[in-house]
Amino acid sequence: MPDNQWSKPVEVGFGVAGYRVVSGPFEALILLHDMWPHRSGAHFIRARNACKAAVEGRVNPELARDEFIAAAEEAKLSTH
Repeated sequence: MPDNQWSKPVEVGFGVAGYRVVSGPFEALILLHDMWPHRSGAHFIRARNACKAAVEGRVNPELARDEFIAAAEEAKLSTH
């Protein structure tokens, strides 16, 4: 598996569940699967697919990062 860490981690706020720091597409996939509040949006689906592809080495991890941030915005989660 190639080095799949993002150039800059993303901090995502989940309300009372607190913030999670996500350093790459594998960690993002875990959050998308386990903690995501809305799993039917277009950005959610693109983020899930992009993160999976990045983990498999088929796309640049930074593309997955961009899609993950867009999914967080779609779900109205705060990001830093």
